[in-house]
Amino acid sequence: MDIATAQRLAWENKQAKNFNTTDVALEFGLLTAEVGEAFTAWIRGRNDLGEELADVFLYLTALAEMNGIDLASEVTRKIEKNRRRTYARDENGVLTRTSDG
Repeated sequence: MDIATAQRLAWENKQAKNFNTTDVALEFGLLTAEVGEAFTAWIRGRNDLGEELADVFLYLTALAEMNGIDLASEVTRKIEKNRRRTYARDENGVLTRTSDG
């Protein structure tokens, strides 16, 4: 499934279930909670990590929709931007960006 379709279907589900579709701050809070759940699944080696990561993605798509953002286009743009960037390790071994490409 592509990102745009997932974003549309996730939004339609939120509307059908009368989930939050207007409170952006609440949605950021719920997204943060889902990230925490995914981390807990990973750290404990649970087999539901994929489902928790899917929850993170679905909350993220809702935030994009609430703000009129085409997430698929933004992901494509960001991947290209990241591809052009260059990095090097500094004197302490920390990886730092050396150009935006």
